[in-house]
Amino acid sequence: MMTTQKTKTPLALYAAAALLLLAGCASKVPLAENKGVPIENRTGTAPGAGAGGAGAGQSAVTTVNTGAAASTSAPRIVYFDFDSYTIKDEYRPLIESSARAAAGARSKRMTVEGHTDERGGREYNLALGQKRAETVARAMSLLGVSADQVEAVSFGKERPAAQGSDEAAWAKNRRAEIKEK
Repeated sequence: MMTTQKTKTPLALYAAAALLLLAGCASKVPLAENKGVPIENRTGTAPGAGAGGAGAGQSAVTTVNTGAAASTSAPRIVYFDFDSYTIKDEYRPLIESSARAAAGARSKRMTVEGHTDERGGREYNLALGQKRAETVARAMSLLGVSADQVEAVSFGKERPAAQGSDEAAWAKNRRAEIKEK
């Protein structure tokens, strides 16, 4: 019995150490599991627009047609704040139109690709990109899209939309792209 006890103890210690290691990695990624789809009530300008983004007499708002007449093969992009995977109110119409298109054609398959800016480690950015993609996919499923129609994937910081190490480039890289397969 002592031999059995000795062999179980190291295995239990290894298992506990592995769990602590995984918990330690997870604690570096402060991404709480959400039961619902987070919606953030904010007003502001689109990513990349701001004090230096628009001319003196020009509007920083661009009209985007997100209705059924819009091309469904072009990627639709949801931008996020730094270190966040909360969907802003301004992207609700885009997600709703994407969900309507997918729900109307059950054979249609979509991928939601999560991306981050260059700041942060590889593992952290992959986790944050996945959370962004899953949040958009979850919002679409709440709007009637079946789970087998939408796949959430993360590319982290590996596929930047804009090159550069400034806020304008980072804002364009913090995104989730809704694409048809």
